[in-house]
Amino acid sequence: MYPLVYIVRHGQTAWNAEFRLQGQADTDINTLGREQATANGHRLAALVSNPGEFDYVASPMRRTRETMERIRAAMKLDPVRYRTDARLVEVSFGDWQSFTFAELETQSPGAGRSRALDKWNFQPPGDGAESYQMLLERVKPCFDEMKRSTICVTHGGVIRTLFRFVLGMAEGEAANLNVPHDRVLKLEGNTLEWL
Repeated sequence: MYPLVYIVRHGQTAWNAEFRLQGQADTDINTLGREQATANGHRLAALVSNPGEFDYVASPMRRTRETMERIRAAMKLDPVRYRTDARLVEVSFGDWQSFTFAELETQSPGAGRSRALDKWNFQPPGDGAESYQMLLERVKPCFDEMKRSTICVTHGGVIRTLFRFVLGMAEGEAANLNVPHDRVLKLEGNTLEWL
C-alpha cells in the first residue's frame, strides 16, 4: 500500500514536440512546458493544504528539476528545497536516443516494427539501453521506499511502469499509455487516478 503520492511528468520539451526519443538526454523544458509546470504547481497548491508535511523528489535531469522548481514556486515554497533520486530518470533508449522513429527507419528499416512486436520488453541497441521491464525494476524500489506523502516529478516512461506495477495493467497497454505533461497523477493505496 502506497502513501499519498502526487506524480507529475516534466513539462514539454522541444524534443517531445518533435517526437524525438529523449530518454536520458538532458534536455530543457520549452515555453509551453514552463506553463504546464506552473499550472501543475497551482493545481497541487489547491490539493495540498499541508505542503510542509510532504516529501518532494524529482529525477535529477534538468527538465524534471525545472518542473519541480516551478511547481514549488507556484505552491509558495522555496523552489530548490527538494531531493533528487537517480532511479527516477527516464528509460534509456541507448543508440536510438535523439532520433525520431522516421529517422531510425531511414537508418535501419524495420527498427520500429521490431519494437512494436513487444514494446514492453524491447531493448534498443547500445550500451545502457533499457526495456520498460528493466525500467520498472529500477523504479519500483524507489516508490516502495516512500513512507510519507510525496510530490514526485519524473518522466513518461516511469509513469507507465506505475500503471504496470500498481494496477497490474497489461504490458502492451502500459507501454502505449499516453502520459500528459499537464495533469497530476494521484497514487494512494493501490489506486492511480488522473486529476
